[in-house]
Amino acid sequence: MKPKEIQELIDFIASSGLAEVNIETEQFKINVKKYPNNAVKAADIVMPVLPQVAPQALPVAPVATPVATTAEPAKAAAPAVDSSNLITIKSPMIGTFYRSSNPETPSFVNVGDVIEAGQPVCIIEAMKLFNEIESEISGKIVKILVENATPVEYDQPLFLVEPK
Repeated sequence: MKPKEIQELIDFIASSGLAEVNIETEQFKINVKKYPNNAVKAADIVMPVLPQVAPQALPVAPVATPVATTAEPAKAAAPAVDSSNLITIKSPMIGTFYRSSNPETPSFVNVGDVIEAGQPVCIIEAMKLFNEIESEISGKIVKILVENATPVEYDQPLFLVEPK
């Protein structure tokens, strides 16, 4: 199953009245549960051992939407930022958020960095595929909302950006 297919399945379960779904085929086994707070999580995904292939980045870009809440300045010494015009870069998929391509390399972006549309801002690993996430907007990173190597949900805010 591809990450997009898994996300569509989770979205379907979230909109249905089902509390739990178990699917098992020769290729995989998936168990999806809907928790009381209406959050849907992929609890167990078991895949067979397949020959190793080089990971490919999927052409997925996050959706940039205006932020309605007030954001704190990134640092006390930094000048105050008008939070009414900040844009949120959100996760396009479920997976594990990484700020760099590997532990020895620097982060793609840091607070205060100026980014351009199409520039990679992070990697989200889903089912052993490392997907480079590119910004759809140009601007300055004001805040990073997710810690490195932590799980993220679909549509979860990752970065706050002050547009150019």
